[in-house]
Amino acid sequence: MRDITHFIDGASVAGTSGRYGEVFNPNTGAVQAKVALASPSEVDSAVASALRAQQTWALVNPQRRARVMFEFKRLVEARLEELAELLSSEHGKVIADARGDVQRGLDVIEFACGVPHAMKGEYTEGAGPGIDVYSMRQPLGVVAGITPFNFPAMIPMWMFGIAIAVGNSFILKPSEKDPSVPVRLAELMLEAGAPKGVLNVVQGDKTAVDAILNHPDIKAVSFVGSSDIAAYVYAHGTATGKRVQAMGGAKNHGILLPDADFEQATKDIVGAAYGSAGERCMALPVVVPVGRKAAEEIRERVLAEIETLKVGLSTDPAAQYGPVVTAAHKTRIEDYIQIGVDEGAELVADGRGFKLQGYENGFFIGPSLFDGVKPSMRTYQEEIFGPVLQIVRAETLEEAIALPSGHQYGNGVAIFTRNGRAAREFASRVNVGMVGINVPIPVPVAYHTFGGWKRSAFGDINQHGMEGVRFYTKTKTVTARWPEGAQDDSAFVIPTMQ
Repeated sequence: MRDITHFIDGASVAGTSGRYGEVFNPNTGAVQAKVALASPSEVDSAVASALRAQQTWALVNPQRRARVMFEFKRLVEARLEELAELLSSEHGKVIADARGDVQRGLDVIEFACGVPHAMKGEYTEGAGPGIDVYSMRQPLGVVAGITPFNFPAMIPMWMFGIAIAVGNSFILKPSEKDPSVPVRLAELMLEAGAPKGVLNVVQGDKTAVDAILNHPDIKAVSFVGSSDIAAYVYAHGTATGKRVQAMGGAKNHGILLPDADFEQATKDIVGAAYGSAGERCMALPVVVPVGRKAAEEIRERVLAEIETLKVGLSTDPAAQYGPVVTAAHKTRIEDYIQIGVDEGAELVADGRGFKLQGYENGFFIGPSLFDGVKPSMRTYQEEIFGPVLQIVRAETLEEAIALPSGHQYGNGVAIFTRNGRAAREFASRVNVGMVGINVPIPVPVAYHTFGGWKRSAFGDINQHGMEGVRFYTKTKTVTARWPEGAQDDSAFVIPTMQ
């Protein structure tokens, strides 16, 4: 059985806490590795290493830091298959989806390669008599990221790529459910030329999270996970004086207007709802058809489509999706399906009890479909995070806009229509942070920013793009004058730029 360790000060470090977590093979249900769970002292060691590294790394000019990011990108691309297979083996997503996980992380690394431009400040010549004003961006110091199980490559790279490029050092606390890829990424960052200690990986659970939040030398924390924990991280981190961005859960809606291309919309909705077994914060678990005709048509089309879906091993190239990450998560999803039945929703397709021949102990769930779901139902109000699609019917566009706008989560939303005016009105009015128009999963490209609203995000700065640069830097503004000769008494009053 493999032992998965920490990566501190440029080396693999065995756990000293005596506590370990189990890492499963989701295809078989068997334990394949044990991962060390850090104590506060191990977090202290990582921070001490990061402090030493950051003092010199911050002095490296942005162009040279960019060269390290270019080399890291090259190394990751060269090992894409290795990383995807490792990721798939612990998470359960199919290999093609695992490749996408790595690639979307690399998109942000590509953006980080432009750090010399992103770090530029502003300059005003002659703001007053002989006075120039300019600003500069400087790194915060040691920063940290706490990342979820569903994207063990992408989300860490979203965080540490920009943070390291602008001159910080980084402490990464990945999910203990699939912890191997983050360690491999840290090894490649060292190989790319980053000094040891610039990227440390501390494995762990709540003990490690609290140690990060309480550590006085960690200046900022980025988090992605459930909303309840995001709220905790934000409250606790800001209370200790840290800058915090904490991304939470989601209940993304797909609004389907009667004039939509139903053939394309069906494929988009099914892929967004069931891809990666629904374990995406930008999945599309709710479809809102407007009008009875649209509702009946999408129900029949989705039902026909999911009957053709192949649920299989994560290594099966023909499988559309694989198992969920753990037995506990499988039970949680199945419990939600039963809650939906008990609440009175119509279970059109039931994915419970799905068994893959030869892999009966794997964490597989077939695609489930509910119709007649009401906004008052718990299964609508809460995030299921599995291969479950709910149909919530609406009579008008106004009613359809109100559903995602009034929901506690506000991560993403999509509208399917050929009507440009309706789409424009929807995008303008809906109370959600990211909008797709005929795009089912509206994750922005790397040079824009990612972030939801309401209980989907805590903090006012989004991830990646220039928002990421702003999150991981502080602005210093300089007002400069080079006088000649004696000055008058104006120094005793508040200066103006008259």
